[in-house]
Amino acid sequence: MATIRDVAKKAGVSVATVSRALNDKGYVHEDTRKLINKAIQELNYKPNEVARSLYKKKSRLIGLLLPDIRNPFFPELARGIEDKMQEHGLRLIIGNADENPAKEIDYIETFKQNNVIGLITATNQTETSYYENLTFPVVFLDRTSNQHPSVYADGVAGGKMAAKEIVRRGSKRITLLKGPMELRTAQDRFKGAIDELCNSNVDFNVMTTASFTFADAEKTAQELFEKFPETDGVIAGNDLGASAILHEALRRGISIPDQLQIIGYDDIPLSSLLFPPLSTIRQPAYDMGKEAATLLIKIMDNELIEHKNIQLPVTFIDRQTTRKVEDNG
Repeated sequence: MATIRDVAKKAGVSVATVSRALNDKGYVHEDTRKLINKAIQELNYKPNEVARSLYKKKSRLIGLLLPDIRNPFFPELARGIEDKMQEHGLRLIIGNADENPAKEIDYIETFKQNNVIGLITATNQTETSYYENLTFPVVFLDRTSNQHPSVYADGVAGGKMAAKEIVRRGSKRITLLKGPMELRTAQDRFKGAIDELCNSNVDFNVMTTASFTFADAEKTAQELFEKFPETDGVIAGNDLGASAILHEALRRGISIPDQLQIIGYDDIPLSSLLFPPLSTIRQPAYDMGKEAATLLIKIMDNELIEHKNIQLPVTFIDRQTTRKVEDNG
C-alpha cells in the first residue's frame, strides 16, 4: 500500500508539500498540485482518514453504533447505511455496544476522538445523557427518541398484524413475548398485539424478555414450554427469539405448524433458511438504514427537514411455521 512518502518521492516534492495539497493548508503551486495528483492516481494512494481528521479537526467519518452485531438484523441496517454513505464519499466506523451502557459510552468517546461528523445509533439507551451536548448530529435507527430524529418501522401495526394472522390461522392458546421495557419499538409491537388479542376470542399469556439476544432467547424458549405447555401459538419479539422457540419445540417433538404456530419479527435472512421456514413480520431493514443515512446527510448539509421522525411500513411474510388459510380478500 502506497504511503504519503511514496507520493512525495514520485512527484519530486517534500512530504510537507503533499500534506498541504491533500489538506488544502497553505500555498501549493498549481503545477506542483498536478504532479501530486498524478502520483496519487498512479500509486492508487488512499489518504488515512483518521489521520486527516485529527489534522483538520474534520473528517468524512460517520459513527454507527449497533446493540448486538450477532443479530443478523443489524448488519442489514448497516448495509443500507453504508451504501448510502458511499454515494456521498463518507465512511463508517462501526461500534458494537453489546447492549452494555459502559461500552456504548466508550464508543461515543471513540467517535468523538476520531472527529466523526455524524452518528447513527440503534442502541437501547435512547433517553440518556450520552447523546446530549455532542458537536455532531445524531439519528436514531430502529429506535425512537424525543430529542433526536429517528427512523423506525410501524411496530404497533406489526404487532397487530402478527396477532391477527395467528388467530385467523386457528391458534386459541397464545403466548406473547414482550420485548425489553426500555425499547419503545418493542413496546409498540406488544401494544399492537395485545390490542388485537384482547378483541379476539382466544386465551393468551405474556412472557417478558430482558433482551433480544439469542442467549436470552434460548432460556425463554425452555421457560415457555415449562410454564405454558398448552401453548398452540407464539408471537415472538424478534426472529432470533422465534428461532429458539422453533428449535426447542422440535426438540420436544412438537409438530410445526399443526400443534404449534410461530410468528417472528424482522425477517432476517436466516428466517427463510430455517426448517420449517419462519413466518414473520418483515421490517424493511435495508431501506431503514438508507433512510437513516439520508436523514443524517440532510441534517449535516443543513437542509430543511420536513419529517424528523420517519416511520416505514411492515408486512406479514407467510412461510411454514403458520397454517395456510383461504384468503377472503
